[in-house]
Amino acid sequence: MRIAIQAADLDYHRIDGTRVYILNLLKFFGALAPKDEFLIYHRSDFNPALRPPVFPNYQIKKAKFPFLWTQTRFALEVFNDNPDVLWMPMHNFPLLRRKKMKTVVTIHDLAFKFFPSYFPRKDLRKINYLTDWAVKRADKIIAVSQSTKNDILKVYPEISEEKIKIIYHGFDEKLFQKETKKEKSDYFFSKFNLLVGGQNSKFILYVGAIQPRKNLKTLIQAFEIYKRKNTFSSDLKLVLAGEKAWLWEETLDLLEKSPFRADIVFWERPDFEEVAFLYRYARVFVFPSLYEGFGIPILEAFAAETPVIAADNSSLREAGGEAAKYFLASDARDLAEKIEKVLENENIRATMIAKGKEQARRFSWEKCARETLEYLKS
Repeated sequence: MRIAIQAADLDYHRIDGTRVYILNLLKFFGALAPKDEFLIYHRSDFNPALRPPVFPNYQIKKAKFPFLWTQTRFALEVFNDNPDVLWMPMHNFPLLRRKKMKTVVTIHDLAFKFFPSYFPRKDLRKINYLTDWAVKRADKIIAVSQSTKNDILKVYPEISEEKIKIIYHGFDEKLFQKETKKEKSDYFFSKFNLLVGGQNSKFILYVGAIQPRKNLKTLIQAFEIYKRKNTFSSDLKLVLAGEKAWLWEETLDLLEKSPFRADIVFWERPDFEEVAFLYRYARVFVFPSLYEGFGIPILEAFAAETPVIAADNSSLREAGGEAAKYFLASDARDLAEKIEKVLENENIRATMIAKGKEQARRFSWEKCARETLEYLKS
């Protein structure tokens, strides 16, 4: 079978969950289906951190074009190559294609439907139009969680439930379980400004994009509440690790004006090794998002043996199960109380870490890749 894959997102400098998803499935497809041919299309040059591996059955097809790439050059290339199936790992779809070509699209989330004010106006019309087209025209849909499937059926009631298959994301177990050598960890503590009085400080961690839906306002407020109550916690810091995505200005403005600004670290564009270090040494990982299609960072924290506190909404209980603690996303005081319990009670921490390791075993990129391939070929 000849399987076409749109992989242009691997060209972008910003690394997010959907790009990690594409990369990790490409790490497995070639070995899982050695007799199948994979046509992997992209637009310019791969981000070196997102470069897919080489397999004998992979054809990497670089097709440059200055505008509307998916609807122009990519659509033309796929039309001419005439594969058996086209997989679109993002909310996009060629408007023109061969009628007999089977098409499968992955829907990660419909956040823009429920939180339109948290997206740039200039992008909303395009995102809505292309997603509407993809959902209604695709032969099959992959939803990355039960929550996402439910949202698809809510927004598009005319879509048959049988058309949608839930395939969960995975995580890079080896990366986040890898121990950091002492000299390297000492270097990172210094690099990330995580030293207090010459000693390594304790820290709360968030990993992800800087944009309104991630609800970092509530996390910063909760941190301030905790610091005011626990005046002895001068060695505790908050680390926000991720890249500016869109509408990030208000979040960083709040950070700059915080009375505890000296204890808040913003680290933009950490690489995979740096992120793994942060997970391993954080006292607690907080994921305060208002809405997620799945929540890969929760699994990464579990793998690194770090307790997780997450907002109680969308798909986050599917990822966190009984291993995480949950808070009302709009309630900074609730979050501050949860943080205090996890930081101050070693029994609670030990139980959460053990449950997290068990929960993480339910997910893997190999399992995700195997199930995705079976669905593409069925």
